[in-house]
Amino acid sequence: MLRAPATQVVVANLVASYLRLVSATSRLVFDPSDPYVMQASLAPVIFTMWHGQHFMLPFARQYDLDVRVLISRHHDGEINARVAKKLGVGAIRGSGARDPSRMLEKGAVWGFMEMKAALDEGAFVCMTADISNLAPRRAGLGIVSLARVSGRPIVPVAYASSRRVDITSWDRATINLPFSRAACAVGDVVEVPADADDDLLERKRQEVEKALNEATDRAYAIADGRNV
Repeated sequence: MLRAPATQVVVANLVASYLRLVSATSRLVFDPSDPYVMQASLAPVIFTMWHGQHFMLPFARQYDLDVRVLISRHHDGEINARVAKKLGVGAIRGSGARDPSRMLEKGAVWGFMEMKAALDEGAFVCMTADISNLAPRRAGLGIVSLARVSGRPIVPVAYASSRRVDITSWDRATINLPFSRAACAVGDVVEVPADADDDLLERKRQEVEKALNEATDRAYAIADGRNV
């Protein structure tokens, strides 16, 4: 049913409207308070977040940036792409592949090349650090590989709200609710040298994982009113 274009348009409109409602009724704070000042000199950058924690991030943009997000080619991804467009974010269609033999089928190669081209054009790109349906909160090698070939830094970002529904799913997805105290935390920048070998790539992957987990914990602590 969700494969029908007309249905996808209706669902995308509803989702985008709901997210706008959440944004309009929530008070968003940033940590640090001027999170993008330091990154301005590094632009364009690769923004990254965890699966299931990304729904409200289009509203965390402080400037009218050209941001393009990697979205899967699955039919659910079509809805996500439509929602992203309505919220002013471009879509790059493709996804990571657990099985290397399926990289072309899933659009992993094409998506990787398009993200590299977008960065070369001066656009910001955004992708989840973890790979779909694998261990949650574990960064894959795809994002550090993109940083290596593009020469662009990785900026971890996390969003949390005081009112939310936590879903029991592989990615620990969260549905943010209206009338919340919300926080967007930006983590430490991770840069990957162009000549990084496999060992260094793995260390950088771990850096991304650590920085993103730290930012996520910080965002939830602020949203929940806990000391950080």
